[in-house]
Amino acid sequence: MNRSLTIEIIDQNALILLEGMERLKLIKVSPDVPKKVNWAKKYKGAMSPQPIEEIERQLDELRNAWE
Repeated sequence: MNRSLTIEIIDQNALILLEGMERLKLIKVSPDVPKKVNWAKKYKGAMSPQPIEEIERQLDELRNAWE
């Protein structure tokens, strides 16, 4: 039975206990590795294709709204 958990260590003694369990081969401790986000996949299709002139017009409207 393999399960993964995320545990927040709030006391150094807990880390010592976890390391002891790892030495006994009861658990495996892995460092936290942030997942890479595939931005192209995440936002693919988020904007509909538009002519460059339309995009520039919209940008001008946004800029003028701040002035």
